[in-house]
Amino acid sequence: MPSILPPTRPTIAAIATAIVPQQGSVGIVRLSGGEAVAIARNIFRTPGQQVWESHRILYGQVQQPQTGKVVDEALLLLMLAPRSYTREDVVELHCHGGMMAVQQVLQLCLDQGARLAEPGEFTLRAFLNGRLDLTQAESIADLVGAQSPQAAQMALAGLQGKLAQPIRQLRAHCLDILAEVEARIDFEDDLPPLDETWVRQQLMDVAAEVAQILATADRGELLRSGLKVAIVGRPNVGKSSLLNAWSRSDRAIVTPLPGTTRDVVESQLVVGGIPVQVLDTAGIREAIDQVEQIGVERSRAAAQAADLVLLTIDAQAGWTEADQIIYDTIVQQDNPRPIILVMNKVDLLGDGAIALPHSISTVVKTAAAQGQGIDALEQAILNTVHSQNLQAANLDMAINQRQAAVLTRARIALGHVQEAIAAQLPLDFWTIDLRTAIQALGEITGEEITESVLDQIFSRFCIGK
Repeated sequence: MPSILPPTRPTIAAIATAIVPQQGSVGIVRLSGGEAVAIARNIFRTPGQQVWESHRILYGQVQQPQTGKVVDEALLLLMLAPRSYTREDVVELHCHGGMMAVQQVLQLCLDQGARLAEPGEFTLRAFLNGRLDLTQAESIADLVGAQSPQAAQMALAGLQGKLAQPIRQLRAHCLDILAEVEARIDFEDDLPPLDETWVRQQLMDVAAEVAQILATADRGELLRSGLKVAIVGRPNVGKSSLLNAWSRSDRAIVTPLPGTTRDVVESQLVVGGIPVQVLDTAGIREAIDQVEQIGVERSRAAAQAADLVLLTIDAQAGWTEADQIIYDTIVQQDNPRPIILVMNKVDLLGDGAIALPHSISTVVKTAAAQGQGIDALEQAILNTVHSQNLQAANLDMAINQRQAAVLTRARIALGHVQEAIAAQLPLDFWTIDLRTAIQALGEITGEEITESVLDQIFSRFCIGK
C-alpha cells in the first residue's frame, strides 16, 4: 500500500455538491489538509460556546476575515485525521444552495491559502493514505455516475471490497506459487524436487477464477454506460408516438404529417435495471428539403452508432419496399446491429397477416398511440441483451474496462507459465511470467501502480470528489 502523504501537502478546497441555480437547497464546500481547520477558523464565526471537536456540527456564519462581512449562514462539519474520508483534517461548510453563496465561500477558502482541488483529488488522497484501495476508489466514481439502481448496487459492492477481496486472494495464490518455484532455484540441493503437477493445477485454478471475473466485464460496461437504442423507420409509422408511450411523456412532437421529426430526439430510460438511451430519429426517405435531408442523415448515423435498432413499420401498410431498403441498409453495415421489428398501429390492422422477411426473428406488436405493447417491447430488448451474453444474473460485482485490460494481461501471463512448463524450460522462465501476473493483479487494487495510471483514473472524477 502506498505510504501516507506528508503533512506538508497543500490544503485543497472545492465545491462538493452539484450547484444548480434556484434548484439546490444546500451546497457544500470541502477542505482537506493540514491547514483546513485553521482556514475554517479564520472565516467561520460561531455564536456561544460551541466546541470545535471532531465529528461535531457547528452553527455559525461565514465572514470575510478583514471586514467581518457576512457571506452566508452555514453549518460546519469538522472531521479530524485520521477519522476522515482522506485521513487528513477535513472541514465541510454546508451553505445555502445556489451559485453565489458557495462560490463566495470557496473563494474565501482560496484567499486563506487553500488550493483548488483537481478532479478526484480528495479520493486520490484517500487512496494514497490507505483509506481506500483502487477498486474502491473507482467504485466511488461509478456510484456517483450510476444511472440505475442495479448500477448503484454494483458500485456499492465494489466499495465494500467485493472485487478487491478475490483479486488479493488470487495475487496471494500466485505469490505462493512463485515462492515455491524460487525456493527450488535458490535452495535446489536442500529441498525436494518441485511438483510440476501441483504447479499446473494451482495455475489452472487461478486462471479459472481470473476468467470468471473477466466474464463480468460486459455486464459491468452495460450497467455503467447503458444501452443505446435507435428507433428507425419510414416517416409517419409512429416512431415518435412509440417514444412518447415508452417514456410516458411528450418528448417528441406527433402529427399526422410525414416528416414531423427533423432531428434525433433523445430520452433516458431504465429497462430491467439497464440504463437505456432511446433515440427517436427522423423518418428515412428521399428528403424533400435540405433540413429533412440533414435529419435523415442523422437518422442513419444514429442507427450505425446504436447498440440495438428498433425498426418500426406501419402494420396497416405492411412490409413495404421502403422498409426493405431501410432493413438492408442496417444489416449491410460493417458491424450490423441487432434488430427488433416493431409492428406499430396493430389496433388498426384487423385480421390480415403481414409477410415479413424470414431473417427477422424478433417481432413486437404495438399500438403506441394507445400505449399498448410497451411491456412486450422491453422484454424483447432484455431477451436480445441476454442472447448477446451481455447480462449475467445475480452478479455481486463487475469489473470496468481498465480492470478487464489488466486482468487480461494476468491471464495471458499465466498461460505463458503453463507453456514454459510444457516446454520444460528452466524455472527462471516460469518466474518471469509469474511476476508479470502478480504485477497485473496488483495494478487492479493499486498495490502496484504508476503515477500516469493514477492520473488517468482520477482525471475522470468530478472536482469535489
